[in-house]
Amino acid sequence: MEIKRNGSQPSNKGPADWFTGTVRIDSAFKGSEPARVNGAIVTFGPGARTAWHTHPLGQTLIVTAGCGRAQREGGPVEELRPGDIVWFAPGEKHWHGAAPTTAMTHIAIQEALDGKVVEWREKVSDEQYQG
Repeated sequence: MEIKRNGSQPSNKGPADWFTGTVRIDSAFKGSEPARVNGAIVTFGPGARTAWHTHPLGQTLIVTAGCGRAQREGGPVEELRPGDIVWFAPGEKHWHGAAPTTAMTHIAIQEALDGKVVEWREKVSDEQYQG
């Protein structure tokens, strides 16, 4: 058993190459081999969002606070609220982030395939974000 105590890891800023706006990544975790799971608690400031991306084995988001948005390629922009659970299928191009005027926090969980958990793509335009 391993316990990572709250506050024992520093917060990290979401890299500008992968995010638009203010994004904080906390409590990142990664399973030890042979486990493939990893994830983090991610907080998006109002209007902040990921770039378009895919996950080789899919991704689960558990919204814990605030109000957010998510979209899969070709689908509508969907509103997210605390308690919502979102599943993106393997290889499904998507983005997620906060609502325009409200921050959003979620737990993101994904598995690695051959050591890779995400493939980042282009940034989400303001027009795409507005839906």
